[in-house]
Amino acid sequence: MRRYNFVQLLRNAIGFGEGWQEAWRSPEPKPSYDVVIVGGGGHGLATAYYLAKLHGIRNVAVLEKGWLGGGNTGRNTTVVRSNYLWDESAAIYEHSLKLWEGLSQELNYNVMFSQRNLVMLAHTEHEQNEASRRVHANRLNGIDAEIWSREQTLAFIPILNPSMDIRYPVMGASAQPRAGIARHDAVAWGFARGADALGVDIIQNCEVIGVRREGSRIVGLDTTRGKIDAKKVAFVAAGHSSVLAELAGFRLPIESHPLQAMVSEPIKPVLDTVVMSGTVHAYVSQSDKGELVMGAGIDAFNSYAQRGSLPILEEIASAMIELFPIVSRLKILRSWGGIVDICPDASPIIGKTPVDELFINCGWGTGGFKATPGSGWVLADTIANDRPHKLAEPFSMERFASGRLIDEHGAAAVAH
Repeated sequence: MRRYNFVQLLRNAIGFGEGWQEAWRSPEPKPSYDVVIVGGGGHGLATAYYLAKLHGIRNVAVLEKGWLGGGNTGRNTTVVRSNYLWDESAAIYEHSLKLWEGLSQELNYNVMFSQRNLVMLAHTEHEQNEASRRVHANRLNGIDAEIWSREQTLAFIPILNPSMDIRYPVMGASAQPRAGIARHDAVAWGFARGADALGVDIIQNCEVIGVRREGSRIVGLDTTRGKIDAKKVAFVAAGHSSVLAELAGFRLPIESHPLQAMVSEPIKPVLDTVVMSGTVHAYVSQSDKGELVMGAGIDAFNSYAQRGSLPILEEIASAMIELFPIVSRLKILRSWGGIVDICPDASPIIGKTPVDELFINCGWGTGGFKATPGSGWVLADTIANDRPHKLAEPFSMERFASGRLIDEHGAAAVAH
């Protein structure tokens, strides 16, 4: 048996995947679909999966201009949490977190969701008060949240700098025990495999270059792989949502910015939680491979560039050394950038658009990954029933006219 396994392993290693079964099909586009979803990241694939699984709508296509999960889904730092301040945000993120907790079983695919606590540091009296406010708001919404003293925080994270003589000493923290991290590409692959098994067509290398309308109603898309008719269309393409909206004839109140991150060389386990600091402006977790996964806020300028830049990386490194002096001699293994689209209130847009039968899911800013299953769930329900899901109602485009904004800039600062 051991010899057979070794031979099989050697054959697979030198066979370049020949004869392997594909995880999902690569079909040619059909002339028409009931629903076409533009964007093959986690949100788009989750929408397709729940449309097929929960609503029986299986004549669905997911169009991805590149490779599946090659956008923000594969370019984030994998943090999952639900400790947002406002009721509307807390509701949708908590719904998503509950889906995360059973997602591997649901998809029969290990998304490597690791609930390891998330600690948001407080460095000033003001931050301590704000942390207390957020914790009480979370608890009122049934979300697990704790407020920690300086002593509790340092005991839980022994590698934190304990000095009171540094610029921003650790004064305490808030924590969410059920929060954690997941494997970003596994999430995309799991939803893709699940959607494909239910009959959804996943079409890669298929860029949308035009939108066809009859009056106020969308009827189809022009793509680099031909024309595709559709009864309903959903734009779920983070970073490029405004470009698609312009093709459809309307504007979105969003801006696109690069969001950078980096990982260190792997080291032995030293950090078994997620740590964030809004004041020192950095966050970090340790991957299963031992790398420290680090990031901060967005670049100030608008861009569609999926790459890093030295000034941001220097800022992240400086913040990390201030918080964790033991990392000062680590080498940076790699860095990358994603493109995030951000609304004026740092909350997403989910629901209908000014174009009939055209739906949209965008504007998640830095918080998109953690919302993946919940976002797909509510958008699928909205598409299937042609009305906003209750959790999505507060996030309609109309809030920018009515003034009912959901300001989550405080929760989204560096807490991705």
